[in-house]
Amino acid sequence: MKIGYDAKRAFYNNTGLGNYSRWLIKGIASLNLSNLLYLYTPKAKANPRLNFIGDYPSIRTVTPKSKWFTSWWRSKGIIKDLKRDGIEVYHGLSHELPSGIEHTGIKSVVTMHDLIFMRYPKHFGAVNYRIYLAKVKHACRVADQIIAISQKTKDDLVDLLTIAPQKIEVVYQGCDPSFAIEQTAAQKSAVKEKYNLPNRFILSVGTIEERKNLLLTVMALKNVNDIPLVVIGKETQYTELVKTYITANNLNHRVIFLKDVTFAELPAVYQLASVFVYPSRYEGFGIPVLEALNSGTPVIAATGSCLEEAGGPGSLYVNPDDDIGLAEKLNQVLSDDDLRQTMITKGRAYAANFTNDKLSLQLMQLYQNILNHA
Repeated sequence: MKIGYDAKRAFYNNTGLGNYSRWLIKGIASLNLSNLLYLYTPKAKANPRLNFIGDYPSIRTVTPKSKWFTSWWRSKGIIKDLKRDGIEVYHGLSHELPSGIEHTGIKSVVTMHDLIFMRYPKHFGAVNYRIYLAKVKHACRVADQIIAISQKTKDDLVDLLTIAPQKIEVVYQGCDPSFAIEQTAAQKSAVKEKYNLPNRFILSVGTIEERKNLLLTVMALKNVNDIPLVVIGKETQYTELVKTYITANNLNHRVIFLKDVTFAELPAVYQLASVFVYPSRYEGFGIPVLEALNSGTPVIAATGSCLEEAGGPGSLYVNPDDDIGLAEKLNQVLSDDDLRQTMITKGRAYAANFTNDKLSLQLMQLYQNILNHA
């Protein structure tokens, strides 16, 4: 089978959409070397996280002939290249499909990660909102199959865009297998020393933006036993609001912001943490939760979106506006070793549902199904 991918995010992004793209491409490539995978990208930017491409001769990278008008190429001009390459299935990995693909005979799949821009339009602005809405509506209309990365995203597609449920299949995302590998004592010691990490700490990982709700965790610290919070994530304007609260409530000695933590160091940080907290108000799935479960770190997350899907029955959940409730759960986990061990065991068992092999096979079956229904 010849499969084409909108691989821009795989080359350009090192967070959410990029991680998803690389994870999916590698998973499909590892299943069957007889499949040919074409990665279409405006520019083949050097990215060490794509070094695995060299291990798979079945993967080809395709860029436009001209360095000009690459946005047009990705949204429309790419059609000519897809036909030339004999692509049978084209997969838009991040909400988009090129204009005109429905007239080519090429089957198409689009992954919808979330509808955050519709749930929180004020964070996107009127112009961006209209652009995102047009792209999402077009992709959902012309796609032969839509992939939602959680049941919550599928429900939103049905509720907000009136997409027929039978057109949407939920295919979860796995996380990098490195998180499930126990780091050596030397690796943990090196990371702990490099970042001057305390012996026990609460961990937060994710972009520091309003939706992800770091302020709730900081507010909860006032009612938590004297244990610091370690924060890893790209800062936005919202960070100033959080830091202002920290200073006003004399919590500067309790909150540690880490910068430039490498992806390779993240598993050690997770495994050194006493508990992971993720009180986000809305997520498409919540990969950091899965990273924590694989790392053997207890998770406390927010109710209201899809985080119960990511964290499973062994994790604890709290209303994203309830800092007192979060503090109570933190104190509970931090003071009860039996509870921690139970959460760790159940978390690892639940995370086994999201192995790369299982999910890649589900994706491959989806491709086969749409080809068989030609």
